[in-house]
Amino acid sequence: MAERFFRSIRLLAQCYQAFEQLSAAHIRSLDLTPSQFDIIATLGNTEGMTFKDLGEKTLITKGTLTGVIDRLEVKGLVKRVNQSDDRRCTQVQLTKQGQLEFERIFKPHVEHCRQAFRNYGETDFVRLERELGRLKNELDAAMVNNKE
Repeated sequence: MAERFFRSIRLLAQCYQAFEQLSAAHIRSLDLTPSQFDIIATLGNTEGMTFKDLGEKTLITKGTLTGVIDRLEVKGLVKRVNQSDDRRCTQVQLTKQGQLEFERIFKPHVEHCRQAFRNYGETDFVRLERELGRLKNELDAAMVNNKE
């Protein structure tokens, strides 16, 4: 019984990995990396964000974020806008070309990923979200207890 949770954790990890593979293959077919897509999707329909905000809203680490922004800037999809003399306040915005790219890729990607959930109804989503939320709360509580 003590190892019972391993089976659930393994299944959860396998689901995440399978979804990532499904998503990444489609993103690559759009001539982007998953990190580039993440930035474009996060910036889409916004006035832009600071590096700090982008780091918090994406799954991209701070060290990787700068390189991804650099490559998107070379492609003409984003630009840096200084908000003050403080370089930490630099905002990243989609260019006009970047906004067009967002419009080209975002909805098709959502539709592609949605196919994995085509057999899920509202009740299924409610149950799944309830259990995942419960697990997240338990993991958060465990992290707090470990820090004490």
